[in-house]
Amino acid sequence: MSMNMNYRRLLGVVLLGSTALASSAALAQAAIEQGAAVQETGLTDIVVTARKRAETTQDVPVSISAFDAKTLAAKDLTNLEKLATQSPQFTVGRAAIGSGAQLTIRGIGSSFSSIGLEQSVAVVVDGVYYGQGRVINEGFFDLSRVELLKGPQALFFGKNATAGVVSITTAEPTANREIAGKLGYEFRSRNLIGEVIASGPLTDTLSGRVAIRGTKMFGGYFKNRSVDQPYNTTDVATGVVTQHVAPAVDRNTPQEKEFVGRVTLKWEPTDALTATLKSSVTRTSNNNGSWNFVTFRCLNGTAQFNASQPCRRAFNIYQNAFPDEFAGKVPFLNDDGDVGSQYRSFSVTGSVNYELDDITFTNVANFNSNRSSYQIDGKWYSSPAIESWGTERTTFRAFSDEFRMLTSFDGPLNVMLGAYYQKTRREYGSSGIRLGHENSAAPAQYRYATIVKDSATDGETIAGFGQAIMKLIPKVELTAGVRYTHETKDSYFIQPYAHPGPVAAGSVLPNVRVTADQTFTNWSPEATATYKPNRDITLYVAYKTAYKSGGFSNSGILSRASTVRDFTFEQEKAKGFEGGIKTTLLDRQLRWNLGIYRYTFTNLQVDFYNAAIIAFTTYNAGAARTQGVESDFEFAPRAMPGLTLRGSLNYNKARYKNFPGAPCYTGQTIGGGCTIVAGIPRQDLSGTPTAMAPKWTGTFGTNYDIPVGGGMELSLSADGRYSASYLTNVFGNPFSRQRDYVTLDAGVRLHSEDDRWGIALIGKNLTNSFYVTGSTDATLTGGGTGTAAGRLGDQVGLAALPRTVTLQLSVKY
Repeated sequence: MSMNMNYRRLLGVVLLGSTALASSAALAQAAIEQGAAVQETGLTDIVVTARKRAETTQDVPVSISAFDAKTLAAKDLTNLEKLATQSPQFTVGRAAIGSGAQLTIRGIGSSFSSIGLEQSVAVVVDGVYYGQGRVINEGFFDLSRVELLKGPQALFFGKNATAGVVSITTAEPTANREIAGKLGYEFRSRNLIGEVIASGPLTDTLSGRVAIRGTKMFGGYFKNRSVDQPYNTTDVATGVVTQHVAPAVDRNTPQEKEFVGRVTLKWEPTDALTATLKSSVTRTSNNNGSWNFVTFRCLNGTAQFNASQPCRRAFNIYQNAFPDEFAGKVPFLNDDGDVGSQYRSFSVTGSVNYELDDITFTNVANFNSNRSSYQIDGKWYSSPAIESWGTERTTFRAFSDEFRMLTSFDGPLNVMLGAYYQKTRREYGSSGIRLGHENSAAPAQYRYATIVKDSATDGETIAGFGQAIMKLIPKVELTAGVRYTHETKDSYFIQPYAHPGPVAAGSVLPNVRVTADQTFTNWSPEATATYKPNRDITLYVAYKTAYKSGGFSNSGILSRASTVRDFTFEQEKAKGFEGGIKTTLLDRQLRWNLGIYRYTFTNLQVDFYNAAIIAFTTYNAGAARTQGVESDFEFAPRAMPGLTLRGSLNYNKARYKNFPGAPCYTGQTIGGGCTIVAGIPRQDLSGTPTAMAPKWTGTFGTNYDIPVGGGMELSLSADGRYSASYLTNVFGNPFSRQRDYVTLDAGVRLHSEDDRWGIALIGKNLTNSFYVTGSTDATLTGGGTGTAAGRLGDQVGLAALPRTVTLQLSVKY
């Protein structure tokens, strides 16, 4: 894509948004001048809890995007990936391996390839922190609101919120009895979707809500174009060569099945006391854990080990399942030997809120657990020359409790004080199969394994936080707070089995136990000044810091050259400033916000996948910086009731400020900046863009609700999103660049004015744009790193969904 085309696309988005804003403002101003009657239209406020107290999005001095229940339902935003399509500075990459996801805000995020990495973008559900990237598998539906907080958020949300927070609040029981149902069908994947919700009072003081969602996908989003491939193994114990067949993965993938259930009980014995208990379960499975891993770019246009496989930006994959004979002879492999992934989770949250005249006490306790497993084609391309598979089973358990006290005195000073405790355990087991390895002398369950890993980490966190809220002069609020965190992580790693071949080569060291006992302490202060000259204008400036704990690479590889230092990584920190203005203008018809920010991240945690030896190592970048300007508007003219226009334009510059000694990407040459230092290829990434950091992003959208008579209403919506190009690889590989793109979502819904029933058609990515939200080198491709004749590895990307269209019927009574 040429530079001129990039600017033309960006200019088009800017002009479109500016023209719509100007014309809409003119319409509203004309209506006001003509003395139009005030109707029940215009802008509505969304109440958020970004600072653990109820405020509107326009009053809170935080860069925030909020989605209410109506918007979430109308746009079918039922997972984090769908949410990202509505949030241009937020990207989500789904991955089977490692942490399970790559969440990024403003070009800062955590690599998906290591399960030991917790996300720099924290996910919080009903006030409970979920640090694992595999939270992406949770089915988020029947929600009250979602808040996307940008930038460091340590004070109120704790550790691991250096880049931002996704705060999700599920729906509460209703005051009146209500039963609702929804039936949907997505045409491309042939996905059948059903939801049932029952809510209402059970007694005078007790109410309840039950929500159930189930899906069954009969097709898929991606097509597997692979064919059956031969795979030969050589028994190291006997020398016998055995011919196998690696069958092609199912053509339609992922053929996902999902069940999500949530039960909520709410007890209000007095006006002062509210106690809520929420319990949820999630069950998902599919026929291919790496269903969105697309080999999208190769040096010669075809895969390195298969000239008949094209590398294209298309919704196609080329993957093969395990030979039938491997069933029962590889750890964590299904009995039938098929590929796939499975996710099971359980969560229970109890919250108590007690309000006195001037003091509110809140306690939130939670236990959650999940088990994730997969069986995948680990090279992500189909080849008769070489095969590689992986299996994994991981469990995670966490208990947490947070207590807060907030005062609301009439005087100039109020405070919030709180304490937090969390106890976690992650257990990790995996196996890798490649290079024709077989060993009949090994225990039966290891016969075809190349390497088997076993690791675990126990974590404990104790934190205290406090904030002073001062209103010493009218219209000005000053806040200052700090969070102290003490954390320990005790880990071990061992490879209970490895094939004799890599053992002899020294690339794998079996039956050696590596342990690490880590302790981290941190103080994260912040301060904010807010000025409200009137109720419709908020100006603010804030200094913020944040902390993300260090950790242990459970998915690493221990070789003869490895030490415990190759498994541990240090804490990540952030500090910087942001400020802005939030306005509500034209008699509450126009909302316009502008914000600026500049943050520096030290010891930024990035994970490196060494495709040549299939190893994962987490590094700490010396420093990175993200800075930019964000602007958004929303316009609801009373002259045209039912019409809403909205848009945003964002500039972001995210760069490594200081990262000498970074690992080279596969095939990086001397001319490309890679040199061999002590036998290891190294480069200096200082000044290089971080991954998932487009300079420009923009959105423009509209909603129009039109009464059509007979108690009926027609709702139309459309949302366009633009992204400039960006690197998808965290180590500066120019071969990984995603070109700029535009997506369009749209919907039409015919429904009764009281929303008792409705029928909708919802389209996402109607432009069918192909784009990736994270990438890595294809396993065992490329070579010559650090030489003059380096050969780049094939690029595998986490592809976003193609065009989808869902027909949806909803009823409520």
